[in-house]
Amino acid sequence: MTRDIIYNAFTHVTLSHQSHGQWRRPEASDQRNFSKLEPWVRLAQTAERGKLDAIFFADTVGVYDTYEGSRNASVREGMQFPSNDPASLISALGYVTEHLGFIVTSSIIQEHPFSFARKFSTLDHLTNGRIGWNIVTSYLQNAARNFGYSELERHDDRYQWAEEYTEVAYKLWEASWEDDAVVADTSQGRYAAPEKVHAIHHQGKRYRVEGPHLPQPSPQRTPILAQAGTSGAGREFAARHAELTFLPAFTPESAQRDIAAINHLLPQYGRRRGDLKFLTMIHPVIGSTEAEARVKHEEFLHWRSEPAYLAHLSGSIGFDLSSIDPDTPLKDIKTDAIQGNILAAIDAEPDKTARFGDVIRRRLNKAFAGTPERIADEIERWTNAGIDGFNLVPVVTPDWFATFVDEVAPVLRQRGLMKSEYRPGTLREKIFGGASFLPDRHIARSFRSTGADLI
Repeated sequence: MTRDIIYNAFTHVTLSHQSHGQWRRPEASDQRNFSKLEPWVRLAQTAERGKLDAIFFADTVGVYDTYEGSRNASVREGMQFPSNDPASLISALGYVTEHLGFIVTSSIIQEHPFSFARKFSTLDHLTNGRIGWNIVTSYLQNAARNFGYSELERHDDRYQWAEEYTEVAYKLWEASWEDDAVVADTSQGRYAAPEKVHAIHHQGKRYRVEGPHLPQPSPQRTPILAQAGTSGAGREFAARHAELTFLPAFTPESAQRDIAAINHLLPQYGRRRGDLKFLTMIHPVIGSTEAEARVKHEEFLHWRSEPAYLAHLSGSIGFDLSSIDPDTPLKDIKTDAIQGNILAAIDAEPDKTARFGDVIRRRLNKAFAGTPERIADEIERWTNAGIDGFNLVPVVTPDWFATFVDEVAPVLRQRGLMKSEYRPGTLREKIFGGASFLPDRHIARSFRSTGADLI
């Protein structure tokens, strides 16, 4: 029996997203042409040919400038810089595909929720309901400064901000137009019933939004909602809002613990198991044989940019990793500033005499090499632990995805680990089955129109 596993092409409209340094390869000309439309069209068509669920567009609205106290490494190495707006691609990619979804990252700091909600409703219309929103609160200080803030708010305060931001968006998407507001009566010259279109009159700590929502209801009303974060506040936010949550787990066992913790929270918000699907990242280097996989992995290591990885990781954790001598034994590291994945890596290392640099290098690169059969084994290992899907990290975009589609996907299908056809309907229907709209138990649906303006 085929299992309902999600596969997303994980990418970023930039030179180097996760596989840092690989853009320098002679065969990476399409990746170097990331500012052109044609490589993205090829990626979308390849992903749909392979029956992937979506392209998951990561994004940042700032530059990583923590490593060595400047942005120099990021700029020099092309590490998520330069970076273009992913939402600008969606109309074109939606036009050349029929089923593929598009999950787009948009931070609460980068756009007013009124204009954001309008943009995503428009994209949902243009793609016939294939849009998702990856909700992020941003973690780069440069991103905050780019939008006029002196610094980022504290971690948990940003989640409070996200609560109001999503509330405004939900009111616009769910409450502003009644389901039957559009009548399109040409004989009477009456397109919409005024009494069925409502203002939202939101008044909160940050936003004052009158409404109504300018677009009419899109196929999904509210797009698929994605999120990442395993802090306490992040887990609570996922349990309350997300339909897909991205776990930065190192092992299936750690993913299993995260899944159990978040599932435990769902009933507090009137939700149940299955309402939230859990994704992780997988980064395989694909070889037709084990020998070829080893050669390709050596090539991967040859092109890898360690400064770019360190710049990426330093910005992600908010700590300059260049400030610790890589030859320092783990037992001698006394700083309290290191946290998250790096702290977990240090704590998990059995040999405390191991050098910090060696441990970081192992953690910098989650890529592993293998045949299609080995990759299928790894996917099965994670799904047996409760993972519902994968953000697939390429070596080089878009060519790596063609290899995955042509060599790995057939093996996955033979094992019942990948679908052969898309479900009909919107992205929500394809992933969850059932209805195009969110289920009534989701917080967004509590804002549905009552037949009057919200007050």
